[in-house]
Amino acid sequence: MIHIIENKISADEYNYLNNSVGWGFREISIVEEALKNTLYSVSVYDDNKIIGFGRIIGDKTIFLYIQDIMVIPEYQHQHIGTKIMNKLIEQINEYKNINPSIRTYLGASKGMEPFYEKFGFISRPNNDLGAGMILY
Repeated sequence: MIHIIENKISADEYNYLNNSVGWGFREISIVEEALKNTLYSVSVYDDNKIIGFGRIIGDKTIFLYIQDIMVIPEYQHQHIGTKIMNKLIEQINEYKNINPSIRTYLGASKGMEPFYEKFGFISRPNNDLGAGMILY
């Protein structure tokens, strides 16, 4: 049975998902630190097997960032990502009680832009906003 649990994932589960979607493994201590600094997260399980995850990072008042939306390949296209996003959007709406003008960002994997557009996200650059950028 598929179920969602808030704010619970182990570093090993995170790495399992990360590797399953082609993003590789990270050092356990780094994953533990990242998860410790997460504002909110949801894990999706099929019985006891982790199959999906998503999290929010940021300061809760001005800036939020959706990170690590992951669903293992054999569960993709079954609306698991939509369930994750719906829970994250619910939490974002709670943060909007603090500041209705809070901004939420994300970096979509190539080709996934239409998925996030269903939740109201827009692509950058556009007429009002410059390009999103990254520092490696």
